[in-house]
Amino acid sequence: MAIYHMQAKVVSRGKGRSAVAASAYMSCSSVTNEYDGVHHDYTQKKGLMWEQVFLPENAPTEWQDRAALWNAVEDAEKSKDSRLAREFVVALPRELNRDQQIDLLTEYIQQQFVSDGMCADVGIHDPDPPGHNPHAHILLTIRPLDEDGKWQYKTEKEYLCIRGDEERGFTAAEFLHAQDEGWEKQYPYLVGKKKVYMTTADGEAQGLKRASKHPKSTTYGRQNPITERWNSESQLILWRSAWADIVNLHLERVGSAERVDHRSHAERGLDEQPTIHEGVAARAMEKKGIVSDRCELNRQIKADNALLRELKDLVATLSELVADAASSITEQLTKLREKLIVICYQIKVIIRGMDKRTATIQATQPKLKRYNELTQQIRQKTKARKALVAEQKNTSKLNLIKQHDLSRQITTLTEELEELRSEKESLLLDLGCADDAGVKAVQSEITAMEASLHKLDEQKERYSVELDETLQQYKQLQSQGNADSDEIQRNAVAAASTRLQQAYGKRFDEHLYRESQKEVAAMLGETISKKSIREQLAHAPAPRNVKPQREQPQR
Repeated sequence: MAIYHMQAKVVSRGKGRSAVAASAYMSCSSVTNEYDGVHHDYTQKKGLMWEQVFLPENAPTEWQDRAALWNAVEDAEKSKDSRLAREFVVALPRELNRDQQIDLLTEYIQQQFVSDGMCADVGIHDPDPPGHNPHAHILLTIRPLDEDGKWQYKTEKEYLCIRGDEERGFTAAEFLHAQDEGWEKQYPYLVGKKKVYMTTADGEAQGLKRASKHPKSTTYGRQNPITERWNSESQLILWRSAWADIVNLHLERVGSAERVDHRSHAERGLDEQPTIHEGVAARAMEKKGIVSDRCELNRQIKADNALLRELKDLVATLSELVADAASSITEQLTKLREKLIVICYQIKVIIRGMDKRTATIQATQPKLKRYNELTQQIRQKTKARKALVAEQKNTSKLNLIKQHDLSRQITTLTEELEELRSEKESLLLDLGCADDAGVKAVQSEITAMEASLHKLDEQKERYSVELDETLQQYKQLQSQGNADSDEIQRNAVAAASTRLQQAYGKRFDEHLYRESQKEVAAMLGETISKKSIREQLAHAPAPRNVKPQREQPQR
């Protein structure tokens, strides 16, 4: 089924990443970063299905070569902690084939990013086995381009100027006009041991010494309006919403009924019952009014036990009726038929519960296995990266060859860690967990489910024996005289319905009840059923040694 997933990240030097390395890793290519001289070769990496560079009209055509594009980005950023690129990781619907996925991505990127002036480098990854986790990496430039294809500023120095008692910020270009209107820059002057900002005229009039040649300015400068919009939370929400809209549009085009939604349950005004995948403890869930699978199982077992006790009471009553010559055969047969219907219903409920739990176990176990593998790989690679960073610090800066080799290894591990963490986050989303603690809760629930299968199997076997004994009693009593079969059936159906509704309340299933009536009729030779209750028992899922099937493709 289609799943909404969009992860937003920033490629920053401050986090040990580079735009060139990120692009090379994403595109499984070989590129040299001219900023630090490190060569990044990921041509042996597998899983790349498609890649493409998208440029706005005013971008230099040579940037179609991703090496030229991202080296231009690296060259434009001078700070050691510069933000180099924005990266999105999106899950691709498995309902679409590869060409349809490419069309979806192309349309989204052109509409949302390229038309707004960004350069985009895109790659579709579908790790082995194919179809398991198709997703796309979208690497975007974060510095706007001017009409001539030159990089604009991300932030511009903003001087805090004064006129009378009013203070206002101006960029260098704005100040050229503002000074004609009486605005003056402020400089720090030493008044005793303190620094006080004042205009040049005031400082010279008081004979003070200027403490610095730098005028008063805002802390972070004035952000480019385009950059400010791209970095805003509201813009991210728009991009997330647009991805959901276009995914749904393409799903509709191929005739799929699946839909995705970027909003949280709270935003959508939903109060749905979460599955066990949320990892919330059973009692805590029940206190919040949310049905827990474990508590639901306990309620079913209690209902089973209560009904079984009632059925045993019926057996005792029937024994008394048989001994009482005055009792009618019709009354006895009615109670036996009621018991048969109730037992059939109970067996159907148990089989459905076993099917549900078995399917959940088979679907979840491979995900938990992959999660544990990812956790182990992340732990190992993080340890290896720390060791390389420590080695690099202890290596002489004059040893350029070793420094470059260590930088390359560190960058490779950094990109691999980003990929693993991205897959881990996607897997957490698929499991319905917020963190590692949630996964532990899921593992606990799966263990409880496996144990519950044994209990359900015992219940099924117990009812199976009871079914055979009751059926034998009914046929023996039926052979003793001519009873009104229509009256027996009518009264038994009404009594069984009342008994089951009292036991199950709102969980009473009318469809299962009708099927149970048909099964009883078939066993008594009154009608022909497609599948007898014994066939269902024979094909019920085995509770022991549950082996997961091949995992369905997940993101």
